[in-house]
Amino acid sequence: MNDFDFLTGTWDVANRRRMDYLDETSEWEEFPAVSHASRHFDGGANFDELEFTTKGFSGLTIRLYDVEREEWSLYWSSSTTGKLYPPVVGRFTDGRGEFLGYDTYAGKEILARFVWSGITETTARWEQAFSVDEGQTWVTNWIMEMTRR
Repeated sequence: MNDFDFLTGTWDVANRRRMDYLDETSEWEEFPAVSHASRHFDGGANFDELEFTTKGFSGLTIRLYDVEREEWSLYWSSSTTGKLYPPVVGRFTDGRGEFLGYDTYAGKEILARFVWSGITETTARWEQAFSVDEGQTWVTNWIMEMTRR
C-alpha cells in the first residue's frame, strides 16, 4: 500500500502530449511542469499537484488505496474544468503500475490507461493511452518523464 511513496517531494516534469489524443499520427507538443506530491494515510493515499507553468493551468491527482481489493484508484482533475474525472484502477506488479478506467473524450467512449514505470529514487515515467476498442489497440497520447528536484 506504499506504492506511491516514491512520488513524495518535488519533481521537474518533461511532458510530451499529442495534439489529438485519439490520432496516433497527431503531432506532439512538449512543455515543462513541476509536481509537488505528498503522502497520506500511512502510504494509503497520495496527492500531487502539477503546475504547467507555460500552459497556464494546473492539474491534480488523488490516489487512494483500497485495502480490501488491494488496488489503487487514481482520480484526475484540471484547473481548466474544475471537475473530478472517473478513476483509473489498478496495481503495481514488479515495479510497474497499470491502471484502467472508462471515460469519454471528444464525445467518444474510451478506455483510459495510465502506466507508471522506470521508477528510481530520482526518476519516474508516467504515460497515458486511450483505446476506443475496449483495449484491443491503444494510442499513447501523453508521456511525463520526471526528475526529482
